[in-house]
Amino acid sequence: MSEPRIHDVTILPIHGKSPRIDPTAWIAPGCRIIGDVTIGPGSSVWYNCVLRADVSRIVIGARTNVQDGSVLHCDPPRPGDPDGSPLLIGDDVLIGHMAMVHGCVLEDRAFVGLGAIVMNKARIGGDAMLAAGAMLTEGKSIAPRQLWGGRPARFMRDLDDAAIAGMRMGVAHYAENARAHAAAIRLV
Repeated sequence: MSEPRIHDVTILPIHGKSPRIDPTAWIAPGCRIIGDVTIGPGSSVWYNCVLRADVSRIVIGARTNVQDGSVLHCDPPRPGDPDGSPLLIGDDVLIGHMAMVHGCVLEDRAFVGLGAIVMNKARIGGDAMLAAGAMLTEGKSIAPRQLWGGRPARFMRDLDDAAIAGMRMGVAHYAENARAHAAAIRLV
């Protein structure tokens, strides 16, 4: 039996565009990062995520985390839509495990829950949350400090200061945990 390939990450240029990953970002084994992807400082992309920017661009800000098994994509320009649907993700964003995030905008400090779906041209405001398992349909917007849930997602309530503080703690936790995972992999 062969040894596992623990450092297996695919970083693939396509259509003349190559991923640009800040040297302080951490990319976990099993990830596939393809095309016009920018990943900012201190961000982390966890095990077995796919970020495919083959038809438009994906931009991820600083200290953002994309958790295990998530899929990020975008849409190209089309008739009547010359800009298409790039995926634009701000700073200090939390994207939960197995989320599907497609051609939308996640403002600074937005939160996408476990298994949630965010569709083209949707927007999640700063300090706002899409609940686990929810689906934010095309073109819908969540205002800052709101919680939306359900399929399709609807407004549930405003988030209080304790909820906002919890999300910020999550960002700090993932930044620290990424450093620990990177160190563990270096030891293997």
